[in-house]
Amino acid sequence: MKSIEELRIKIFADGADIASMKQAHKEGIVKGFTTNPTLMKKAGVTDYEAFGKAVLDEITDFSVSFEVLSDDFADMEREARKISSWGPNVCVKIPITNTKGESSIPLVKKLSSDGLSLNITAILTIKQVRDVSDVLSHEAKSIVSIFAGRIADTGRDPIPYMQEAVSILKTNPNAEILWASPREFLNILQAEECGCHIITVTNDHFKKFNLIGKDLNEFSLDTVKMFYRDAQSAGLAII
Repeated sequence: MKSIEELRIKIFADGADIASMKQAHKEGIVKGFTTNPTLMKKAGVTDYEAFGKAVLDEITDFSVSFEVLSDDFADMEREARKISSWGPNVCVKIPITNTKGESSIPLVKKLSSDGLSLNITAILTIKQVRDVSDVLSHEAKSIVSIFAGRIADTGRDPIPYMQEAVSILKTNPNAEILWASPREFLNILQAEECGCHIITVTNDHFKKFNLIGKDLNEFSLDTVKMFYRDAQSAGLAII
């Protein structure tokens, strides 16, 4: 079994807590960072631009994705260009549609043609992957974020979706496939096997890195000890 250091896939930290982002950067495992409005709300971010610039003051050597907020495409474009101006390592996240289900493909085409680094997010279908692939510039860097975890939540196996997505975008030298919303540590190894370039990892997943290749007999004993210890600390008894 490969160690984290031996994996070809790039691990991006997914979160909006600056202290955690700085720690992940310091540890040297991650190769990029992603954020989104939901994560920022959870982290208590209230000033988006101040947050973004504070992050970029700390992280200058890896890609950092920041998402537009508007539901109107004209405003999305304005926001995208402003976010892009925050720093050379910024990747602007554009949702594949707005909340009305209207496609953002024309905007993606325009921004990519203008050389902005984009992260097209909330993708769940192969048609969406094909539509994005058709308009992405081969000159500008781009990330295509496919929410494999959400696909799995519907009872569908995400692996064939990810493999097909990799095949669709293989002719674009500057486009990378990102396995988004992983549900378990195993997804990192699955994403690498599929040929994905990137996977996002949350703080909860980082805590499991030391379990790679752990002896299962030892892990079983640790589990039994945990149950016993928790029963004792809770004062549980059978009389």
